[in-house]
Amino acid sequence: MSNYNCFPYTCLKNTDGRAFHGADEILHQLEKFRVLSAETYPGVNDDEVLPQLLKLKPDLVIKTIDLFKSEEEITEQMAYYLTDDRVFGKMYYGDAIDFIDAEKLEQAREQVKNAKGKVLIYGFGASLVSKGDCLAYFDMARWEIQLRYRRGMTNYKCSNSEEDILRKYKRAYFIEWRIADKLKQSLLEDIDYLVDTNKADDPKMITGDLFREGLKSTVSGPFRLVPYFDAGVWGGQWMKEHCNLDPKEKNYAWSFDGVPEENSLLFKCNGFMVEIPAQDAVLYQPKQLLGEQVFARFGAEFPIRFDFLDTVRGQNLSLQVHPTMDYMHRQFGMAYTQNESYYILDAKPGACVYLGLKEGIDKDEMLKELEEAQNGGAPFNAEKYVNQFPARKHDHFLIPAGTIHCSGSEAMVLEISETPYIFTFKLWDWGRLGLDGKPRPINIERGSHVIQWDRTTQWVKDHLVNAAHEISHTDHCTVEHTGLHALEFIETRRYFTDESFEIDTADVCNMCNLVEGSSAVITSPENHFEPFEVHYAETFILPADAGKCIITSPDHSRIGVIRAYVRTPKA
Repeated sequence: MSNYNCFPYTCLKNTDGRAFHGADEILHQLEKFRVLSAETYPGVNDDEVLPQLLKLKPDLVIKTIDLFKSEEEITEQMAYYLTDDRVFGKMYYGDAIDFIDAEKLEQAREQVKNAKGKVLIYGFGASLVSKGDCLAYFDMARWEIQLRYRRGMTNYKCSNSEEDILRKYKRAYFIEWRIADKLKQSLLEDIDYLVDTNKADDPKMITGDLFREGLKSTVSGPFRLVPYFDAGVWGGQWMKEHCNLDPKEKNYAWSFDGVPEENSLLFKCNGFMVEIPAQDAVLYQPKQLLGEQVFARFGAEFPIRFDFLDTVRGQNLSLQVHPTMDYMHRQFGMAYTQNESYYILDAKPGACVYLGLKEGIDKDEMLKELEEAQNGGAPFNAEKYVNQFPARKHDHFLIPAGTIHCSGSEAMVLEISETPYIFTFKLWDWGRLGLDGKPRPINIERGSHVIQWDRTTQWVKDHLVNAAHEISHTDHCTVEHTGLHALEFIETRRYFTDESFEIDTADVCNMCNLVEGSSAVITSPENHFEPFEVHYAETFILPADAGKCIITSPDHSRIGVIRAYVRTPKA
């Protein structure tokens, strides 16, 4: 039986009188204030939350959705950033206030200023009207938002319930979440109460001070994110067994277990769990989490992500390529691109990775055959053009942007990559439909602009396949450099020991995974944090502030850890 923990949490201290469960307890706290500003993250269910707040019997109610421009104006204003593409937009770097009617906003501010009785300001952007006597922030995790999109929820002030889920997600990813996070970051020191709205009709609330204490405590030592898992047309069976998932589900294709922008944190207080977006920790404690050098380079963004791709008893991933930095910047307005690697956590007989092009291929012929296959012609013969390398447990395949690649079936991949994670140009999907019965998006034209045609067999063998070398070796510990490629900013190290080894964070964030062994214990020789236990296949973060960390095999059996961090002069 696996001891993988799907619900890791941080225990908050001194929570009496600072944590509340259920609408009645929450309203009892909020009724004390004359002017309540209830700021919401786009995706919070207004039809669930607002009726509860109206029980406070305010004399004046301002709903911020009425202050925003019309749906038509907003969509027109977003058009350049939304583009006509089904998947890809352009990153929006403006503010929420850009979509609000300035005259209506000023009128609302005057109404609040002149009001005599109780006032409720509710919705996304409430704090722009007034922070009131009490600022309550109603938060929600991104994964829950995506699940709600699937169930028909619309984007903010947009009547698109029946729209393609990919287009809803695009609008959120490129615009809504950007402006919402920007506004949230400006409020983190001012929030009086944080309300978890992830579970319908089951709200939890903690005081702003407890919320901030929880974030500080989390990033002071090792911690895990709450992973999530999802099915896919190519999905496999490995995660069911090793991650304690529902065996009745058809498959699990992928998991995010190490993406702060998408994953959650759990705080345990007074016998219940409060779920918040992990991105809140990045926004509130960026230097403590990332380190000064990484923060100076990336700002309040966690630049590394770990995720799982399970094709064991499943199918090949789509044949794909990621955009080069120049293309990424010019086309999508992104500051860095999606370089990545496949670390093989496990592999069954016959597992392989498609990586790089064969020698002497004809570029035009390959693109022509891709187009013909996509238009209903003969299936694309990937083996004619793309290298196949056998994949075995602990192999590491490096995939700098522009390298054609995919995992074949029978592999359990720990994908280690730079954070942008939706920028995949699928070139061939083996003639499949998605789980929704629709063709999955293919981007041959975009891919043709970024494929690096000189990354052929010998170059790939020399630079991308198990490009590992030993750094140190003792009777009880081996340390190896396994990547990434010089074009990528992530460094990866692998540690095997039957005793212990030390990782010095050197003021740089580290993301790790226990790739071998049932468990390991992380301690601080300087007593910066309490001992922290991790289990096989679990991803964990060592924040910059953690300092020196000792990772120990508790029973002296062999354990292995893969570690990723941003290359800096110190690290």
